[in-house]
Amino acid sequence: MAIQRLLVANRGEIAVRVFRTCARLGIDTVAVFASDDRNSFHVRSADSAVELGSYLDGAEHVRAAVAARADAIHPGYGFLSENPTFAEAVLAAGITWVGPSPEALRLGGDKVAAHRIAIENGVPTLPQGSPGEIGFPLVVKAAAGGGGRGMRVVRDPAQLDEALAAARREAEGAFGNDAVFCERYLDRPRHIEAQLLGHRGGVTVLGGRDCSIQRRHQKLIEESPPPGLRPGTWARIEGGARAFAEAIGYQGAGTAEFLVSGDDVYFLELNGRIQVEHPVTEEVTGLDIVELQLRVAAGEEIGLDVVTTGHAIEARLYAEDSRTFLPQTGRLERLVLPTGVRVDAGVEEGDEIGLAYDPMIAKLIAHGSDRESAIARLTGALDATEIDGVITNLPFLRWLVRHPAFVTGSLSTAFLIDHTPLSVSPLHTAPPAFATPWRLNRPVPPPTAAPNIDAATPAAGASAHGAIAAPMPGTVLAVGVVVGDAVTPQQRLVVLEAMKMEMPVLAPFAATVTAVHVATGDQVAAGTLLVELG
Repeated sequence: MAIQRLLVANRGEIAVRVFRTCARLGIDTVAVFASDDRNSFHVRSADSAVELGSYLDGAEHVRAAVAARADAIHPGYGFLSENPTFAEAVLAAGITWVGPSPEALRLGGDKVAAHRIAIENGVPTLPQGSPGEIGFPLVVKAAAGGGGRGMRVVRDPAQLDEALAAARREAEGAFGNDAVFCERYLDRPRHIEAQLLGHRGGVTVLGGRDCSIQRRHQKLIEESPPPGLRPGTWARIEGGARAFAEAIGYQGAGTAEFLVSGDDVYFLELNGRIQVEHPVTEEVTGLDIVELQLRVAAGEEIGLDVVTTGHAIEARLYAEDSRTFLPQTGRLERLVLPTGVRVDAGVEEGDEIGLAYDPMIAKLIAHGSDRESAIARLTGALDATEIDGVITNLPFLRWLVRHPAFVTGSLSTAFLIDHTPLSVSPLHTAPPAFATPWRLNRPVPPPTAAPNIDAATPAAGASAHGAIAAPMPGTVLAVGVVVGDAVTPQQRLVVLEAMKMEMPVLAPFAATVTAVHVATGDQVAAGTLLVELG
């Protein structure tokens, strides 16, 4: 292979994943690290490492690559992975860019431009426009976004201004671009995606994934192939994904994401990078997508005969609370990861989970001859996992893979709204007999709206005694009240930020503010007293 030394402009699990393929191919690896991240697992996993001022500074990555004599840069996911300006800077320095061209990144990454290109090429999309044009419910999205950041669902016009402001702040913090747009919101669709590889011979679709089970618009469980799609649905997704990728001249690995509602298919976006969930596609196809990325970047001709075998499911193990999904911090005093399944980890026992970065610990990927056997293997792997020192979502994952609705494939993006995390699962293993309309002589009633999870859930950090504590460690982004203010139920008191995600802390009841214990910019631990109500 033409690439001799590769710098990964990323950290954590994805950097370690890329290093693993490089080791097999005989490519030297270079890690980068910020000053607060020098002792992390990905640094210990590389052949050499260079310190950066910031993971978000493209010039620093180029400087590091030149200093380390790296001849290629792999961007991983997140950070600068879909930044066309960074891709241009890498190419201008004479370094191989492992990713799509800057122009393809620009066209695919701008959600508004992508919407227009999809329409021009006959790919169905959800309506976009002003709130007055598309109506409610709608979702505010970051134009340069991904990973659920910069997204807000709005069901009532009174919520719009605050949602727009919060989405812009979050988008600016995560992507350095505060542009947002509005799109029609579907309550209970499935989230299906197509794994693409653009190469000299055209665009190949490597397979499909279901990524419907999500919290706060971020995925938790992914599987391949997508179970239970209606006849013809996958052919429409595959055709739409290929048409869009060809329209922008896409090269390298990428993912086209779609929403599926009944017989309707809607294109969402094309992510111009490798995805967190790529291992499930690798497990059912036997392909190494990172190797394919490197071969495309090196200019090799790729011949692919994609054959899918069995079923694969991935569970994301995070340092977060199992009920609220709020991030947690601490030292991994004990970490026992399972054998018998694939494990892609970003940390080791003894490592610290901090506030500054994504709290992923590892991904567990189980492959079986069919979906039932894959679930059984994943269940056993989760049961064999042991973690001490940090609160994690392990109890939630163990609950989820045993839930009858999950086992029977009743999947939608509202799964965790319809099934409260860690609640007692119903005994039946199939939908109730009369769960859907069946009388042929009656019109089908409109679907019920999914409940508003933010309004239905007790205010984060709330106490019945008026002491409002931080539900997660983070930075105080805003304080919205002063002593003496009269507040109403669900009124925002404080906004916390962690991992570039915002969390409003709301008043649980009507009261008067008797004390405020924090100020903007303060760092707080979970449980820190924020505000007192009387």
